[in-house]
Amino acid sequence: MSNPIQHIAIIRLSAMGDVAMTVPVIRAFVEQNSNVKITVVSRPFFKPFFNGIPNVIFFAVDVKGRHKGFIGILKLYSDLKQLNIDAVADLHNVLRSQILRILFALSVKKVAHTDKGRAEKRTLTRAQNKIFCPIKTMVERHVDTFNQLGFKVDLSNPKFPQKVNLAEDILKITGEKTTQKWIGIAPFAQYDSKVYPKDLMHQVIEELASEPTNNIFLFGGGNKEIEILNTFANCNQNVINVAGKLNLQQELDLISNLDVMLSMDSGNSHMAAMLGIKVITLWGATHPFAGFTPFNQPLENCLVSDREKFPLLPTSVYGNKKIAGYEDAMRTIAPEKVVFSIQSQLAASEN
Repeated sequence: MSNPIQHIAIIRLSAMGDVAMTVPVIRAFVEQNSNVKITVVSRPFFKPFFNGIPNVIFFAVDVKGRHKGFIGILKLYSDLKQLNIDAVADLHNVLRSQILRILFALSVKKVAHTDKGRAEKRTLTRAQNKIFCPIKTMVERHVDTFNQLGFKVDLSNPKFPQKVNLAEDILKITGEKTTQKWIGIAPFAQYDSKVYPKDLMHQVIEELASEPTNNIFLFGGGNKEIEILNTFANCNQNVINVAGKLNLQQELDLISNLDVMLSMDSGNSHMAAMLGIKVITLWGATHPFAGFTPFNQPLENCLVSDREKFPLLPTSVYGNKKIAGYEDAMRTIAPEKVVFSIQSQLAASEN
């Protein structure tokens, strides 16, 4: 019997990396269920993530205006109800989305939500009786949510969008890509415990820049980050700071043309992964076992801090917990290892 659900509202309001992790699942879903319409309910900033995916429309939530507070949630429900939605996939599972899906359930619509695995994450990150083993990834958990609605989603053979032909305004910053290797580096994260030390990152950039066939693009945002990125870029013609010069859509277009992205455990890694770009990630207080490995990336591309020297790692799921004496954990990831990993990816892409 065919599934009667023809229109699903997918809720994921934030944050950047979390929204990006929904994209491969949604892309696979619409390819394998072409008769189902999807409305992605998220913040307007994230609309470019979903551009070009068939059968997907984007509903921008105004969390600071019309959809603010409890009354705003009721208005959001009313707005979405007018779209003739059959079911809700709550991939966020926070208070706002929980209320929203309850309202849909009361109107006899089928609802499902993502189990974030909070209990398992606690066993992985606690100091005592730690259970150090990988738990289900967030991408797999989102697949489970669609299973609850009666749909199968197969991610074993993912398809990614073609690289974008860069517009003239981007090419003025990057130059044309001919025989060079394009390397993206996103050296920042929300919490310091996830950020590779500046002096070591500078060594990585200098080593990569010493190869004239490499072009390195630095990603970030905000005045403080731009200032640091400028110090990384100043000494090398083939190192270009793009922070503050591109909007999100332009950044995605550039990322689609990279040969490899080096990122912290942050949103940039998931943005690159959703576009099918090879990603090397560096992990400090957090760990890929918590389920946030970038999509379709092998575990060996995740370079982790030394747990023999810092046995309490991972100390946090998100990097927001500070542990005394663990400030230098990421210094156990040698710059030479980072460079080697990037060079290995570049060599593999030539074969």
